[in-house]
Amino acid sequence: MQITTLINHKDKPKRSDKTLQAIQRVGQAVNLAVGRFVTVGEAIANENHELKEEMSVACIEARRAGETIAQLTDVASLDHPESDSHITIFTDKTGVVKAARLLLSSVTKVLVLADRIVIKQIITSRNKVLATMEQLEKVSSFQEFVQIFSQFGNEMVEFAHLTGDRQNDLKDEKKKARMAASRAVLEKCTMMLLTASKTCLRHPDCESARINKDGVFHRMRLALEQVIEIVTDSRPNGENEMAPISIYSGIKEFKNKVEGLRENLYFLSKENLSTMLEVILEHTEDFTDSAYTSHEHREHILELSKQAKMELEQLVSVWMQAQNQKTKDLMEDLEVAILKTCQCMNELKREVHNAATSLAADLLKYHTDHMVLKALKITGVEGNLEAVAEYTCKLSEQKEQLVEMCRLLRHVSGTEPLEITCIHAEDTFQVTGPQIISAAETLALHPSSKIAKENLEVFCEAWESQLSDMSLLLREINDVFEGRRGEKRVYLSLPRPGKHNANLKALKPVKLDTEEQAKIAKLGLELHLLTSDVDSETEKWEDQENEIVQHGQGMSSMAYSMYLFTRGEGLLKTTQDLFHQAEIFATEGTKLASALHALSDQVHDDDKPLLLLEAEKLISMCKQLQITAKASTQGKSATFTKVDACILKTRNVMTLLCQLLPLCCKLLRKNKVGNGCLKSAPPWKEDRIRTGTNARAPERRVDTLGIKSLENHVTNMTFLESK
Repeated sequence: MQITTLINHKDKPKRSDKTLQAIQRVGQAVNLAVGRFVTVGEAIANENHELKEEMSVACIEARRAGETIAQLTDVASLDHPESDSHITIFTDKTGVVKAARLLLSSVTKVLVLADRIVIKQIITSRNKVLATMEQLEKVSSFQEFVQIFSQFGNEMVEFAHLTGDRQNDLKDEKKKARMAASRAVLEKCTMMLLTASKTCLRHPDCESARINKDGVFHRMRLALEQVIEIVTDSRPNGENEMAPISIYSGIKEFKNKVEGLRENLYFLSKENLSTMLEVILEHTEDFTDSAYTSHEHREHILELSKQAKMELEQLVSVWMQAQNQKTKDLMEDLEVAILKTCQCMNELKREVHNAATSLAADLLKYHTDHMVLKALKITGVEGNLEAVAEYTCKLSEQKEQLVEMCRLLRHVSGTEPLEITCIHAEDTFQVTGPQIISAAETLALHPSSKIAKENLEVFCEAWESQLSDMSLLLREINDVFEGRRGEKRVYLSLPRPGKHNANLKALKPVKLDTEEQAKIAKLGLELHLLTSDVDSETEKWEDQENEIVQHGQGMSSMAYSMYLFTRGEGLLKTTQDLFHQAEIFATEGTKLASALHALSDQVHDDDKPLLLLEAEKLISMCKQLQITAKASTQGKSATFTKVDACILKTRNVMTLLCQLLPLCCKLLRKNKVGNGCLKSAPPWKEDRIRTGTNARAPERRVDTLGIKSLENHVTNMTFLESK
């Protein structure tokens, strides 16, 4: 932008001192920016010897070009009389243009070289992960597995950071969605790999355990390969990537062609238009042939398909006449035919959307109780092979329903990233279903095996997590269809910005840029770790319906969404979204304080003062957060300061929450209120708690690629082995 300012300044033979000084300031700003940029490039060169020479040359060229621009725009270097208030400065722009070209060329070289280094780092990291995975597959000793898995965890941390940064850098939304899908697979499979491998080591002769483990390793390798394909922009064996074809994209393209006839009657043939409609109608057969499409929807889709053919025939007839004779009447008839054809396609689009989303809503509601998974766990522990076989058949049916749901949703997703998310969900159900079945069979064969039970739990959690993700995906698809894309979707109890919001004008909804994200990253990470700690504490409560637990879980969920905002991810897209979330977080904290007051009435007099003191402290902190979130700001700097303050105050509340939850549990247990609040833990787990290791956090909110949970599992294994 600064270079453009210099090049595009008006060519006046005479300029005032004010204009000259402005040009000089821009020239100096360019030079300073180049200096900072080159310093980073030189540091990268020193760390990467294979590209050091190329990078150094590019940096030298960039620095030289920046200095040239500064010299050409330096007023002090001009030879002119002091009395002359209007002087001439580089009337011939050749020198500045030449320097600018050199600068942009060299800066591009530095960026390309730096990018090559990042890609190489990701590939190297992937290779290390693959090598360690091979060792894990072949290991036969439990102790050796613990050691290698610890190394594997560290390598996955590195890979997670590199791929996470790369995902944020990607500009192509389609690639970003594919990267997110691959990383999600790696996150969940890493935990599965741990428990599946442990189960295999405990039961080396069990065929179902081996199948279960092999499936995880295979899926992880595919995900790792896809990450490299995205990063290097390549396909195996030189294959071209086939874009998924959906009804939505087909209708959109068809309508564009039809509406293009207004401008040009000859830019396509009637055969092309007929073929496009045929392809769309072939895809509608996915709905009409589906056993899960209602009779009403099926009939409407068939009627609209028939109507679309008739409307196209009428359009082609008028179109052909208009090509031969462009009368006013014929052009009006053509306009009517175009409108009727497009309207019919819109109705078809709405009908398939309603068919897919109503099916999805019904299935997600029906399967929300997870009865089949619960039954598999119970019958597995009982060692009832016959009952396990019965429920695995039911799970297979459920899997087929959910896979079909994903296929239909893909047709109506509306955007390529959402199409990719639907394909990822379909793959997840397709793969996870059989993995749950093999894990359940292993448990049924070894009903007293704690590790086999834990393994089944992990695979069931992955299934439940994907079902939960489908609810969010369904809402996004509906948002796109109804034209709400870009508007903030409700997250938990987050309100929509409305006319009653007094701060709406003062608070301009903006996103954090990369520099601001970097500044707030440490604070965001601290918030992330605190959410994991709070989740660990709430997991220990046997009574999950307890009001204190529910408020704590809600606050943790909202704090996690605020952490994702600091990374430029998640459902909070703008600063306005963050401030709304902070307000609701504070309100939830105040409700928790009320629950603490209620608890104080049930405990002994000696314990009341401490509990009431903590409750008052929580109320005070939540009030401060609300005041900060509601305060009006103007300007980018002030808005970022407010973001920083909201995250900081949220972190402080979460720190207090980490202290409150165990205190409440202790008081409940001491006063024998609520029939006990803590789950009974095996001796090795009690040892682990005394050492200060956190309990495993829910899978949906682990450190990058679930690494924190992995470290905790490695700790668990160490205790088991010592026992």
